[in-house]
Amino acid sequence: MPPSPVLGPVGERVPDVERIAVLRANALGDFIFILPALEALRAAYPAAELVLLGAPWHATLWRDRPGPVDRVLVVPPAPGIREPAPGEEPAAMADFLAAARTERFDLALQVHGGGANSNPVVAGLGARVTAGLRAADAPPLDRWLRYVYYQHEVIRALEVVALVGAPATTITPALAVTDADRAEAGRVLGAPARPRVALHPGATDNRRRWPPDRFGAVARALAGDGYEVLVTGTPAEQETVDAVVAASGVPVSPQVGTLSLGGLAACYQGCALVISNDTGPLHLAAAVGAATVGVYWVGNLINGATPLRGRHRPIASWTTHCPVCGVDCTPGIYPHRPGDGECPHRDSFVADVPVIEVVEAARELLAVRPAGR
Repeated sequence: MPPSPVLGPVGERVPDVERIAVLRANALGDFIFILPALEALRAAYPAAELVLLGAPWHATLWRDRPGPVDRVLVVPPAPGIREPAPGEEPAAMADFLAAARTERFDLALQVHGGGANSNPVVAGLGARVTAGLRAADAPPLDRWLRYVYYQHEVIRALEVVALVGAPATTITPALAVTDADRAEAGRVLGAPARPRVALHPGATDNRRRWPPDRFGAVARALAGDGYEVLVTGTPAEQETVDAVVAASGVPVSPQVGTLSLGGLAACYQGCALVISNDTGPLHLAAAVGAATVGVYWVGNLINGATPLRGRHRPIASWTTHCPVCGVDCTPGIYPHRPGDGECPHRDSFVADVPVIEVVEAARELLAVRPAGR
């Protein structure tokens, strides 16, 4: 295989490709990570239709949005594939695959995970060539790459598309913001009286959540520096946002469920800085060009933090033992090392990150001067 100018070896390009399916039906940050891989596919197969097998929210986000995806085909909820959306009617995977086979995909790629559940779905599409990731418990595809847990997600996906002759063109995820996105953000937020910063204190896994009082202290510091502070969250994160607002002790603007995903992208693009836990909105902010400060558990930093420092400051917690029971939580990845493996607790693994580190990183990126100076 010839070497890629950016990343490792590149497999043979598949001839006469008219339609490509890519399975990535999980969360927002997961999707942001594969954008460079989609760009590589677009560059390698410019005449092919690129179809994302995703969730309903992917279809909504990609409606009338420029970028590498031509169409979204919503894959049904299934174990290891995706959870059902609220109010979504159940659908049989067998029926979905039967209909998908009529699309006559030439290539089908799995960048969804280890492949135990997702490789059978990709194989069931009936494509001429399949490629993707394979963990020890997963069936093979025509071309596959061993799934190893600790690898940056962007590079992981780029290595998969390289298997079908699509070398990397960038390692930086980028998502276009539309005029409709900006109009929505303008209607909801109004014109800024001062430069804005946004805090996002939620995360689906509580172990990745920096405590709300710490976010409140950051809000207080940056408001004191003269910034308008937004606190964003989903409806499920209302309680967390309320706790940040209460802890800040200064006027801030909570934005819970007020913006669509496109509107949130425009909101972040218009901010001088976004500060967040390691969660989808942090990666969305980076993809639309915002400067970011991210609070990461060290293992997640390896897999998800950008290696770029021009406008990003990931801050790591080095906690590896459960703060409740003291169990060493690394042997699940490294079973030959001493320790106790997984534990049932979900307390924060990033609470040891001090406020001053986040404030200093924020001020460095903002080159902030106190209000009135």
